Amino acid sequence: MDSRRPPLAPACRTLPEYVRHWAETAPDRRAFTFVDHPAPHSRGVHRTLTWRRLDLRVRALAAELAKEAEPGARVALLCPQGTEYVTAFLAALTAGLVAVPLYPPGLPGHGDRLGTVLADARPAAVVTTSRDLDGVRALCAREPVRVVAADLVPDAAARDRRPPAAADAGGTAYLQYTSGSTRTPAGVEITHANVVANARQALAAYGADTRPVTFVGWLPLYHDMGLVLSVAAPVVRGLLSVLMDPAAFLHEPARWLRLLAAHPHALSAAPNFAYDYCASAVTDAQRAELRLDGVAALINGSEPVRPGTADRFHTAFAAQGLAPDTHCPSYGLAEATVFVSAARPGEPLRRFALDRDALAAGKALPARPDDPRAVLLAGCGSPAGQRVRVADPATGAELPEGEVGEIRVQGPNVGRGYWNQERTTREVFGAGPADGTAVRDRWLRTGDLGTVLDGQLVVTGRLKDLIVVDGRNHYPQDVEGTAQDAHPAVRRDRLAAFAVAGEAGERVVLVAEHARTARLDGIDVPALVRAVRAAVSVRHGLRLADVVLVPPGTVPRTSSGKVSRALTRTRYLEGAYTPTADSAPGSVG
Repeated sequence: MDSRRPPLAPACRTLPEYVRHWAETAPDRRAFTFVDHPAPHSRGVHRTLTWRRLDLRVRALAAELAKEAEPGARVALLCPQGTEYVTAFLAALTAGLVAVPLYPPGLPGHGDRLGTVLADARPAAVVTTSRDLDGVRALCAREPVRVVAADLVPDAAARDRRPPAAADAGGTAYLQYTSGSTRTPAGVEITHANVVANARQALAAYGADTRPVTFVGWLPLYHDMGLVLSVAAPVVRGLLSVLMDPAAFLHEPARWLRLLAAHPHALSAAPNFAYDYCASAVTDAQRAELRLDGVAALINGSEPVRPGTADRFHTAFAAQGLAPDTHCPSYGLAEATVFVSAARPGEPLRRFALDRDALAAGKALPARPDDPRAVLLAGCGSPAGQRVRVADPATGAELPEGEVGEIRVQGPNVGRGYWNQERTTREVFGAGPADGTAVRDRWLRTGDLGTVLDGQLVVTGRLKDLIVVDGRNHYPQDVEGTAQDAHPAVRRDRLAAFAVAGEAGERVVLVAEHARTARLDGIDVPALVRAVRAAVSVRHGLRLADVVLVPPGTVPRTSSGKVSRALTRTRYLEGAYTPTADSAPGSVG
């Protein structure tokens, strides 16, 4: 293994330019390793590409794609997790095409979304692998689209490739389809300059711009955080990225921790639920073989960061040498490529206990952490190479520190807009005060609510998800947190609270999965419903009109794993959920 410190990244304009640079200057250094787990409890089979080999495979596939599509056409990536996905993404960009990161057909719960996105993107070509070739061909049988298997393209194809023209940094590199938690998926146009800028911002935020790290990741590469952190950032910096399949992590979370332990200065990212999952599912025997004192940073993002989760995770692995200041709560969104703000490694986790009633009124006032009506939130650090402000959602006026408003972002990482959605692009990407502010002072409207406290960005919820009853605001994730703590049979992070119209105003509904360890016929459902209703009433002063308990896997999620409250609400209104005993409206018992 080459232990020499890699040189600092040059000032290239696009990811293909970086690939060529590292292939010329460090051809034999490892670039990407995919750790496959072909059997239960497998320790993994490693498959590695050096920068020389990566460059060859990218040029070969780019030459093949150039035969099938004109510059600027879309190319859908329907590859499984692995080095072929990385190659296909970079090859599309090298060929002057617009990549559309997706996934093979058959991903549980996402078939409808895949069809919707393909219909919207209208790709001229699709890249997959020989393993999924038949399924992808069947999916695309009715469309005039060419299907290419990345692993069947010979190396010799690279010789047929004409030297590519330098890509326009302002041109669209890929369409990052949003997860669709609150609306139909929309493709964000991310330019070459956007992704390079955001990769550099992430490298600086997590201390990887001047010191060597190894990127370790299981997040899917069709997700914005997985794509930027496991592909773009390593390509910009010329560092090793070690990948594994999300299903392998879910089957045995210790696999992720073993990879963290095996690679020096490991940097990785995961949603909040993954840290809770590791703390509860990794066995004592698996813990005993881990040494985690070399971990450089663990990013917590993509869903609300719970300080209690960070505490449980670090308590679970403190004996393995894991330092608590490696945990980095972060905030971002696809419209900003991904990263917006981050807590820095080496700094203690910042947590804020806020008064629940004041927060509902738009004020972030401190409360005692042991107050049952306090809300405990994590600070998501400071912006990474961009500007962030909290604004009044109605007027766009900037709010002072401590007031809750819409988070807005401005920087070189903010995408161009939504593919084929001019009106929505103007509304979301062209926001500004109602005083006729110049275009250069426009801000991205994130749709997220938050505030700034002691220089830290604190995210409080989604603007569209707010539950408003009798003029008071309630954050659904706050209600869900109370509900899942009220009874052990409620499955954590697999429940959705939302409002529906009623004759006397808004009614609040909770749909929750029961824990996988419990059988529905073994649960005292009326007692569970009473416990949940009572807890929500006491902590929030809110009456749940309906509590529905459903089997595991029933509450819909987005492609990035977040619960989709909007789709859950739609299914509830359509009558898709069978009412559980004692779920009809009634008084708290």
